Amino acid sequence: MSYKCSRCKRDVTLDEYGGVRCPYCGHRVLLKERGGGIKEVDVH
Repeated sequence: MSYKCSRCKRDVTLDEYGGVRCPYCGHRVLLKERGGGIKEVDVH
C-alpha cells in the first residue's frame, strides 16, 4: 500500500513490522494515497 509523507511529500511503503515513520525525514504523519477510480452512488 502506498503512502505519502506529509512533510517531505515522498512516496513511502510501510515495512512488515508496522513502522510508521518516513525513512527520508523521520516524520510520523503519512497520508494514504487515494485510488484513481470514480465511484457512483445510487440515490434511489
